[in-house]
Amino acid sequence: MEQGNTTYQHRANRWSVGLFFFDLALVLLALSLAVYAQPSLDRGALTVEWGLYAMVGLFWGLALVRGDSCWIRSSTLFEELRALFKANFLALVLVASFLYFFPQVLPPQKFLLFSGLSFAFLLMTHSVHHALRARNTKPSSVLIVGATSLGLNIARQLSKTGKKVHVIGFVDDALAPSGSFEGFAVVGSTQDLTNLVSQGSVTEVIFALRRSAYNQLLALVQALEPFPVQISLVPDVLDLAWFTTRVEDLNGVPLLRLRHSPLDDSFNRALKRLMDLIIGSLTLVVTAPLMLLIGVLIRLDSPGPALIKQERIGEGGRPFGMYKFRTMYVDAPQQPPSGVPHKRRNDPRVTRLGRWLRRFSLDELPQLFNVLKGEMSLVGPRPELPWLVERYQPWQRRRFAVPPGMTGWWQINGRSERPMHEHVEDDLYYIRNYSLWLDIFILLRTIPAVIKGRGAF
Repeated sequence: MEQGNTTYQHRANRWSVGLFFFDLALVLLALSLAVYAQPSLDRGALTVEWGLYAMVGLFWGLALVRGDSCWIRSSTLFEELRALFKANFLALVLVASFLYFFPQVLPPQKFLLFSGLSFAFLLMTHSVHHALRARNTKPSSVLIVGATSLGLNIARQLSKTGKKVHVIGFVDDALAPSGSFEGFAVVGSTQDLTNLVSQGSVTEVIFALRRSAYNQLLALVQALEPFPVQISLVPDVLDLAWFTTRVEDLNGVPLLRLRHSPLDDSFNRALKRLMDLIIGSLTLVVTAPLMLLIGVLIRLDSPGPALIKQERIGEGGRPFGMYKFRTMYVDAPQQPPSGVPHKRRNDPRVTRLGRWLRRFSLDELPQLFNVLKGEMSLVGPRPELPWLVERYQPWQRRRFAVPPGMTGWWQINGRSERPMHEHVEDDLYYIRNYSLWLDIFILLRTIPAVIKGRGAF
């Protein structure tokens, strides 16, 4: 039976590799059609042309592998296409970054045509592949060991997949057999596990045991070893809610790595930094005249410098100087008189022009210089004041695992209307769920949030 499982896995791996190279072939076909769509291409530039194909193949290969879009085991077509879109978008950003410095390699019109064709080809083939796979894939039957809150959550999530997964029921020593647990059947105790699996109807066993029952885990897993079933484990030995996890192989020893952020991955960090440099530089060039005008108006509105440098706490708890347009009178205290860590409406410390600048977040434009220096990012946790950090509890300091941002999940969900301790929860949500797609979503949502000015004062 183990040999059968191994053979099946090898076939699945070969199929995934085949899909990967088929995706690459479609992308290069789209590039070829775009390149030769117009007769203006210099046919003598073979070196440039072959270099372009190599670059596109490399970038798309990295993006497809990174996103697992060529062998994703999603339960819905939407999830598969979403992963495909993210991988395609990532590759297009990488190619566009290269073409920004060498626009003669591929004119903008051809690049746009290539972008549309590549995504259309991949969209069509993955839709067909998903339909064929759904037709030929038998529904999986899952048995959950442990009638716990974790097990119940797994059962409910699996039930949402419809006909793809059938939850047979729970195995638990604390509940009576032939009973029920929150609407799901209890089919036996752990002593009945091997008998249930030997009947051949179970394709996967998920362990969601209580911590007190973990001494049984090894024996139960060993008892299932002769059977061709998938074995999965929902860990309950630590509170992992604040961490992103990954499994690594250390010379044959599996390790469950706990990471504060996906940005611990050098590829994700480099990609985020690239986006900061490109978008930050373009935004700085576009807003430079407006920033100059704002500086003049501040000097005319009240005595004092137009630009100030405030100490904030950044990544790793390190202080840095954050640039801002001055919105307060020069003799105003930085900490509110009440000592309450919450911005107030009609704050007497704020100048007339400062209220208007704060409403539309224009006072934060100089932070683009911090972004280019690498002290901040376009998207990230709120850059915090030192006197507020001194009041932090240990769990709140996890927000310093990534660079602070000009905008973030906190800004598109209420801004200054919400108490500052809730900003920390927003920041931790962002850190746990970071992705390039989330950064783009936040940047797009920031625009209407700034225009409405809700919660900005």
